[in-house]
Amino acid sequence: MPFHLLGEDPGTDFVNLLRQNGLDPFPPALPGTIDAGHATTVLALRFSGGVVVAGDRRATSGHLISHRDMQKVFAADEYSAVAIAGAAGPAIQMVRVFQLQLEYYEKIEGKPLTLEGKANQLAEMLRGHLPQAMQGLAVVPIFAGFDPAHEAGRLFQFDVTGGRYEEQDFATSGSGSLHAGTVVKLGYSRDLSESEALFLAVKALWHAADEDSATGGPDPIRGIYPVLAVIDGEGFRQLSDEESGAVFADFRQELTEG
Repeated sequence: MPFHLLGEDPGTDFVNLLRQNGLDPFPPALPGTIDAGHATTVLALRFSGGVVVAGDRRATSGHLISHRDMQKVFAADEYSAVAIAGAAGPAIQMVRVFQLQLEYYEKIEGKPLTLEGKANQLAEMLRGHLPQAMQGLAVVPIFAGFDPAHEAGRLFQFDVTGGRYEEQDFATSGSGSLHAGTVVKLGYSRDLSESEALFLAVKALWHAADEDSATGGPDPIRGIYPVLAVIDGEGFRQLSDEESGAVFADFRQELTEG
């Protein structure tokens, strides 16, 4: 175990531990701006047994498509996930630090954080990232998970300043969030099954891609489909591309049938 002087023990704060060792994951702002790649549309919605988290695969740099198969949905731990929108590089780094923070806390305390505590930790990281957000490298994630205490899925939305807001039904983020959110709102009900929630997520992402050039739709030629994940009482599970493709095939059939 590391030795710390009185008053310098970082406790369960992994970010503070990194800073004490000269490794600040959220450094202060530097002069100038950067044209970085941006992740676009992600969403999460509750269903009767948990929560579905989904994201398209496109990343853009200005008007260019920089990546066609980017991962935007990540397991934070066994029962929670983060979906990222905003500056891609800082967002992915934040997710990795967040994953380590949750693991570090559990090792120190001998028990995992509550779901609300995990959301608070992510909000604190966003506040630490604010100087970079002011340079145009904003990160706007969605955090979702299954809460054993409530035996239900829960989801949280954030702003660039670290504001944390729990949503009761669904949340969207990114450039296509307005279009995706409208589709989810029109089709949502609290008694959705898992398959119905997945179908609605696919429908929302397809319509977002149809209206927003920065959001990528399904690409069957390359075998690339938006990421779909489910979190329920059994934990986090990401659908394979084949499973996601099957959901899109069902949606395509609905479109062709009118």
